[in-house]
Amino acid sequence: MFRKPALSTISNGSSLQGQSIGRLPSLDSKEPAQEEKVVLKKKVTFLRGVSIIIGTIIGAGIFISPKGILKNTGSVGMSLILWTVCGILSLFGALCYAELGTCIKKSGGHYTYILEAFGPLPAFVRVWVELLIIRPAATAVISLAFGRYILEPFFIQCEIPDLAIKLITAVGITVVMVLNSMSVSWSARIQIFLTFCKLVAILIIIVPGVMQLIKGETQHFKDAFAGNDASVMGLPLAFYSGMYAYSGWFYLNFVTEEVENPEKNIPLAICISMVIVTVGYVLTNVAYFTTISPEELLNSKAVAVTFAERLMGNFSLAVPIFVALSCFGSMNGGIFAVSRMFYVASREGHLPEILSMIHVRKHTPLPAVIVLHPLTMIMLFTGDLYSLLNFLSFARWLFIGLVVIGLIYLRYKRPDMPRPFKVPLFIPALFSFTCLFMVALSLYSDPVNTGIGFAITLTGVPAYYLFIIWDKKPRWFRRLLVHCK
Repeated sequence: MFRKPALSTISNGSSLQGQSIGRLPSLDSKEPAQEEKVVLKKKVTFLRGVSIIIGTIIGAGIFISPKGILKNTGSVGMSLILWTVCGILSLFGALCYAELGTCIKKSGGHYTYILEAFGPLPAFVRVWVELLIIRPAATAVISLAFGRYILEPFFIQCEIPDLAIKLITAVGITVVMVLNSMSVSWSARIQIFLTFCKLVAILIIIVPGVMQLIKGETQHFKDAFAGNDASVMGLPLAFYSGMYAYSGWFYLNFVTEEVENPEKNIPLAICISMVIVTVGYVLTNVAYFTTISPEELLNSKAVAVTFAERLMGNFSLAVPIFVALSCFGSMNGGIFAVSRMFYVASREGHLPEILSMIHVRKHTPLPAVIVLHPLTMIMLFTGDLYSLLNFLSFARWLFIGLVVIGLIYLRYKRPDMPRPFKVPLFIPALFSFTCLFMVALSLYSDPVNTGIGFAITLTGVPAYYLFIIWDKKPRWFRRLLVHCK
């Protein structure tokens, strides 16, 4: 069923393509059988690339709780400015990743770029944290939103039981895992459809909001900057909320080896996607404030649903369905992309060998997809998922900042590296500074959660020396590792 890709190290930063070679018997000839390569096919077109980025960025956040930004900025005007600034900063980060994706044609995203620039230890720590905590917890949280909103129309007059939410969530996670294990093409096609649903959901909010503006419903924009002043304590948390809502712009870089014509399609897909998302997010928040006061927004558990109930009557029941589809698209895009990181890390020897195997007929990294299922289920049924994400929000931006610093470092370390797409140096400098500044401020504003996240991240260092570096392992320990492989 599976074939292990043969490794060939390419030192100039070009594609490290996983492949497997096998000989097929010839029925009508005495010639030697031809070599058959089993690889991840280039099935990600420009449109599919756009759908991966938009479909993963637009999740539950914009529909459920933009109140995190409003709460920490203190006013309508500052919240809209922060939404815009976070969109521009995300575009800057995406442009940096576009350069990296066109000059280092390997899948794996953050992991691959850190490995190229800074070596195996920080790269291993990044994939260690992603595998154990970040991806299972993030998938569980977004899938819980899917479960809650898919059941919303059936429990209009009463509270949805937690067990029902978790059971339907478990079904949703399993469906996404099966889909990504069975077919790259079908996963990408469904992602295109779900991206269309997300854009329709945003338009359902924006269009009535524009009509409200035309009618003169601007009372909540008068004295837009009046209210509580933004504090040094609140701003980093507001930035975290905003950047989290935009996170997902980096996922196309996880599947670089499967992108058709990556030199052209990666930068183009990233730029178009980020402009669409930023404009959509800002207009959606403007639409909210045409109908909902800042106080009502802060008290609402689901802003989009509150907005729809005010303006759409019975049609408001459609909004939870669109939110659920939006969450499903984020689950699908995230698992599709991150499984490639685990595949590449296994190919480099940093994860068990089985995770770098490709299904011989379906051409999917099936083990790298399946490994997420039990970990996500554990996160779903145990623990405080939101706290876990808070613990590790700083780790995500710490490593993204490190990746962009690596871009600057590679400009000087390897100036002759082909760069089909190149950004002005001030863009990676500004973006990396912003990431590290947010991380530093979070240590001041939320030292407990940030400290716990830092401690969890540091466990990757002894794990690296234990599993990767230590040669004189006891026989029982080596036998255990062999069974894992």
